[in-house]
Amino acid sequence: MKIGFYKWSETDAATKERILRRAQADIEDITAKVVPILEDVRVRGDEALKEFAKKFDKADLQSLKVNDEEFEAARRSIDPALKSALDRCAANVRKFHEEQMKRVETEWMVEIEPGVYGGEKVTPISSVGLYVPGGKNLYPSSLYMLAIPALVAKVPQIIMMSPPRPDGSISDTLLYAAEISGVRDIYKVGGAQAIAAMAYGTQTIPRVHKVLGPCSPFGAAAKQLLGGIINPGMPAGPSDSIVLCDSSADPDNTIWDVLNEAEHGPDSAGLLVTHDERLARYVCEGLARTIAELPEPQRGYLETNMAAYSGVILTGSLEESIAFSNLYAPEHVVLKVADVDAVLPKMINAGEILIGENSPSSLGNYGIGVNHVLPTGGMAHSYSCTSVWDYLKRTSLARVDAQGLNALKSAVTAMADYEGFPAHGNVLRQRKIYNA
Repeated sequence: MKIGFYKWSETDAATKERILRRAQADIEDITAKVVPILEDVRVRGDEALKEFAKKFDKADLQSLKVNDEEFEAARRSIDPALKSALDRCAANVRKFHEEQMKRVETEWMVEIEPGVYGGEKVTPISSVGLYVPGGKNLYPSSLYMLAIPALVAKVPQIIMMSPPRPDGSISDTLLYAAEISGVRDIYKVGGAQAIAAMAYGTQTIPRVHKVLGPCSPFGAAAKQLLGGIINPGMPAGPSDSIVLCDSSADPDNTIWDVLNEAEHGPDSAGLLVTHDERLARYVCEGLARTIAELPEPQRGYLETNMAAYSGVILTGSLEESIAFSNLYAPEHVVLKVADVDAVLPKMINAGEILIGENSPSSLGNYGIGVNHVLPTGGMAHSYSCTSVWDYLKRTSLARVDAQGLNALKSAVTAMADYEGFPAHGNVLRQRKIYNA
């Protein structure tokens, strides 16, 4: 089995580019297939959605919306141990995001100069749609990670889309996760057609202003095409992670840390980045042995991505490891170094940073409370972890009294005249000024 092992200072430019790019999903070749789906949903609404459910999901739907009886059946049938796990993990996510919300200053204003005041008010987005995959692999954790901060942010209208199974149902686990998260408006629609339904609205499904959640390439293409109608949220691609270590890291733990995110799929990426050659060699050998013992399909996924995007990066120093991580801008960093206080301030670009041997990615994925919906594919250069802020918007506030208007108008009229806007200047020159 080939495990990528790269001495970074000796790696050629083409290989470096491949590793840094990861498996960027190319949606251009499917855009032409998506356009007619979007148009059909726009024109025919529910009828088109039911036909697509039959075509793509093999489901003959009488109703698009999940009803109360389905929620009740899910609650009764879900395994008690899984129910307990969902309850505990979702509670931690709720607590974390409630703490975030306490730190949101919902309205503020400051005096900019005498008589001139500027500030902001923060309000929830009026409506959002959450997309949750529902095929062979079910991810209730993604559901509560998306839904709970929306509820905490007090979004007035939250709907959820998930593709139906052939019998026309939604997974009991997903329904229970939705219920404990506070979402009950759930529709049995998947793929590009789900994004179109949320963007345009149909006879049954309300139009929303923002859509969040990981999609297939077809859904991602739909988000891109509909970006002028809805806010498509953060781009989401294959998982990627860096385990950044010095010689203090536990070697066996590190093998599993690398595999944690890489096992998501053949296009995922998991990298050990270290300047300690002994650790690098040990982990490289251990990865091959450990992967061989895993079941399918994870073994096959890892065999593929370890030869292409994953493996071991050997740097010349801890500083070079930090620089590589910041350039790569991973979705996840597991930071295992002796002097965390010295290194952490230098870690600039990452969706999340999990600190120390006792903080593996699995805990963040499910139950610490921090959000696992994170920027992938290097998007951590400019995007943030999902939070209550994804469901809030800021509005500028300004107020000027008579003193401030008289003091500021000469500078502003000079700017308006220079830029060629006479009405901008005259609204000040001709203005009646009130002292109240």
